[in-house]
Amino acid sequence: MKLKKTIVLLPGDGIGPEVTRSAANVLQECAREFQHQFTFVEMPVGGAAIDKAGTPLPNETLDACKKADAVFLGAVGGPKWDSLSVGKRPENGLLDLRKGLGLFVNLRPVKVIEPLRGISPLKQDRLGDLDLEIVRELAGGMYFGERGTVKENGVERAFDTESYSTPEIERIAAFAFTRAEARSRRLCSVDKANVLSSSQLWRRTVSAMGTVYPNVKLEHMYVDNAAMQLTLKPTQFDVILSTNMFGDILSDAAAALVGSIGLIPSASFGTSAPMFEPIHGSAPSLAGKDMANPIGAILSATMMLRDTFGLSLEADWAEQSLVRVLNTGVRTADMAEPGKKTVACSVFNDMLHDEMQRTFEHAEKYGWGV
Repeated sequence: MKLKKTIVLLPGDGIGPEVTRSAANVLQECAREFQHQFTFVEMPVGGAAIDKAGTPLPNETLDACKKADAVFLGAVGGPKWDSLSVGKRPENGLLDLRKGLGLFVNLRPVKVIEPLRGISPLKQDRLGDLDLEIVRELAGGMYFGERGTVKENGVERAFDTESYSTPEIERIAAFAFTRAEARSRRLCSVDKANVLSSSQLWRRTVSAMGTVYPNVKLEHMYVDNAAMQLTLKPTQFDVILSTNMFGDILSDAAAALVGSIGLIPSASFGTSAPMFEPIHGSAPSLAGKDMANPIGAILSATMMLRDTFGLSLEADWAEQSLVRVLNTGVRTADMAEPGKKTVACSVFNDMLHDEMQRTFEHAEKYGWGV
């Protein structure tokens, strides 16, 4: 099946352009070798858009994303724009993009990559065969609730409101239950129902949804305990469902378990084009130094291939080639290990390209056909 797709690239800020190139190269390679037609449209977002158009999300960028089959985002933000008010900073462009595309699900898989076991801070018996997914609600909660700053009797007070409705919880829970059904049928819903009214509604709603999915074992856990349990015994989790803020925090914590935040991909789904992005930030201290880890971006691209375009063979080709490159002992700076060779981002990309080509030329040897 030959596909024709339009992909909007949003390189953004910091190392965003570097890792976006890495992802685009893999997508282009898959399109070329499997005779698909991928059209790439590059648009500004975040700080780059502020510098160019005076706003973190120009209308032209949002319009292009709405018309696309998929969107790939690098990263946004940096100290250059820290002096701007909250509503005008690069990160606001990302929030507006999620809202404009109707994205309400953020899926973050956290899986140990076998050659990289050594960079995990956990002992191997505790790390085990870590393979979990965090389903993060993306369109509500504190990031989108009422906020402001007021002065009362000369004292300044700021507030951000955590708010959820039953339908918002139901739609993200349905996604999480469906993911759990396709895996090991275990779902852990994370909240803070002992102190937050919004979490109490969250827990009641998710519990009620559980009756619709009787084959899924549902567990509830307070977020502070969930953070501790991720460290103590991460393999107890399969699919974790959480609010916007809790999911943001827990997924970064989970990334540390496999050794680097640069390894973790993500996909966001909703009512318009899906968006794919590595979960790391813009890492401004690394920008322009060819030191970025492209793996999170590359795996985000393979999520696009598999989960949105249905191209499992192409995704497998890229992922298996990636593992073989890592098996040779090369690492980017954030994955440095004694006895391993540290290489630049561009060198890693070149090695992946060569391995993908070698695999393609000897497809039968690797157990799959083209």
